[in-house]
Amino acid sequence: MYLHPTQSYGSLIPGSEFIRSLVHQGTISKDAARRLRWFDYHAQCGNVWKTCRYFGIAPQTFYRWKNRFDPYDLTTLESGSSRPHHVREAQTPARVVERILKLRLQYPRWGKDKLVVLLGREGLQVSASTVGRTLKRLKDRGILTEALNIRLAKAARKRRRKPRYAVRLPKGYPVDAPGALVQVDTLQLRLQSNDIRYQFSARDFFSRS
Repeated sequence: MYLHPTQSYGSLIPGSEFIRSLVHQGTISKDAARRLRWFDYHAQCGNVWKTCRYFGIAPQTFYRWKNRFDPYDLTTLESGSSRPHHVREAQTPARVVERILKLRLQYPRWGKDKLVVLLGREGLQVSASTVGRTLKRLKDRGILTEALNIRLAKAARKRRRKPRYAVRLPKGYPVDAPGALVQVDTLQLRLQSNDIRYQFSARDFFSRS
């Protein structure tokens, strides 16, 4: 269906002030205003291929929105939600989820591997990955909250992590003087079973020595 003159907004032209005013007022989004210009331009020229070339869109895209477009309802030009109609639900039984939650509250420092062992002793055979996903969902929903001392301990462990033993130099690092870049290699020599020597060799990239 093409755009026809109406009392609500009249016959538009591409880039008109009226389309911009609709966006500013929040009546339609910028994407919907862009699609509205497609059909207004097509109503002017009457050629689908020319319209597609002018706006740089595929004919399939034009026809898909043409089938949806109602000139008396501009919301038909809005993008719908991309969320699938049927969302996969969690397959973990509710009684297992409840038991995982209770065990984690009882043993707040225990991870998924230890919880799997406790569940197995109760006759609940679940994998460690299932327990991990369940714990994550419970935390995301705010049902499971770790104690403050545990959160502080995890943060401290992250701060204590050792840095990498070597750091890559930035690209384009200038080597314009002796000592700017030195390569050091280590060789371990075992002379006897309990006699180990280390040989260090260094090479200066600037002087090549």
